[in-house]
Amino acid sequence: MEFDFARSVGPLVVIVAVAAVVLTTVMTPSTVFMMVLPSMIVFSVVAFFFGMKHGEFRAGA
Repeated sequence: MEFDFARSVGPLVVIVAVAAVVLTTVMTPSTVFMMVLPSMIVFSVVAFFFGMKHGEFRAGA
């Protein structure tokens, strides 16, 4: 199965967006959008990068 950038990042963006919207029902929106959402985005980018590099290593590329 071949993944390009849009197929890889698309589900990640959807997951982060849904999580941010759901968290606004529990916490104040200002807290979610100013503190929680940026940290989720940074973690997602770092985890995506390390996952991509690990996949390349496992594939032998």
